[in-house]
Amino acid sequence: MNKHPKRLPITFTVFIVIVTSISLVWIYQTIYQTPIGKKSALAQEVTGSDQPKKVDLKTLIHESEKSVVQIEASGSKGKSIGSGFVFNQKGDVITNAHVIKDYETVFIKTTDARMYPAAVIGVGKDTDIALLRVPQLSNRTPMQMDLQEIGEIGDEIIAIGSPLGLQTTVTMGTISGTDREFTIDGFSYQDAYQISAPITHGNSGGPLIHKDTGKVIAINSAGAEQGSIGFSLPIQNVKDRLDKWSKEADSKDLTYTNSIKTRDLTHAQLKEDAKYLVNYFHESILMRDYISAYSMLGSEWQSKKTYQEFRDQYIHTIDIDLTDLTFDVNDKNQVNVSFTAKETVHNEKQETTSKTYQGSFLIGYENDQFKLLKGNRE
Repeated sequence: MNKHPKRLPITFTVFIVIVTSISLVWIYQTIYQTPIGKKSALAQEVTGSDQPKKVDLKTLIHESEKSVVQIEASGSKGKSIGSGFVFNQKGDVITNAHVIKDYETVFIKTTDARMYPAAVIGVGKDTDIALLRVPQLSNRTPMQMDLQEIGEIGDEIIAIGSPLGLQTTVTMGTISGTDREFTIDGFSYQDAYQISAPITHGNSGGPLIHKDTGKVIAINSAGAEQGSIGFSLPIQNVKDRLDKWSKEADSKDLTYTNSIKTRDLTHAQLKEDAKYLVNYFHESILMRDYISAYSMLGSEWQSKKTYQEFRDQYIHTIDIDLTDLTFDVNDKNQVNVSFTAKETVHNEKQETTSKTYQGSFLIGYENDQFKLLKGNRE
């Protein structure tokens, strides 16, 4: 008689468990621990989707311009024009010290021709940097800055500023030298980038943008009279000082000029501002930035045309060519603008058609801001 009837089933069960365990270990090591081969379609798809998409150059420039400002300073020593760009969500603006130092009043002008008084909250003594505060810009998107990127010779760059008062002028070039050191008017420039993009008076304080990343890597600070060459201060070298000034200003009583009306507005300046506003208005439409374009309209015009109606009017527009522009200033310091416009549109059948019409704008100040008060097209 067999005294151990259960021994055989138990032994068989143990054998099955051992075999199963060995199989599971082999499957795990062979399949899950083996890297996916380069020929895997899934691996190629994921890798492709992780690559940063390059932004269209026109879009990059248009979006960057929204955070770039023109700076106008005046005082007993005369007038100064420069550039700057939004640094943070407090409305702080970076510029060069030589643009605003020792001037009594400082104003900034945005890309949509709005003017605001600025308070100086930091000025470098040896380094040519300064920081302004403009509370009205706290709703503007700050420019993205790259604190890790070190520019190299040959890198393509974009400089945005207001050379000779020509607002939001864009020049392009490359970094043609690094680690430049020199002194201008008591300011010591160290580790400066030398750039081939031409910059001149009015560019000072504007951003130097790395074309590949779309981020600011330096502050345009000086130009050479000998030719198309400029110098820019790396943003990473001054970021800590700018942060310190910004934080200290939070607990200070800041001084602002009371009104935009203190500006000395000549007829020539009014015409120049009107020309700029007309051009930027149409540029925003062509970039499909209808919100910015609509914000340039005066309150009376907006009361008669909703944003949706305005957008629908231009949704199919792909080009607007303006010619025969004339600018006349009336006794209210308003500018009457007339022009001929050739507008190209895509119709509902995706056919391209063009139409020519006579247009006009009445441009003037409303609540201290330059606006398109009225418009007409025939």
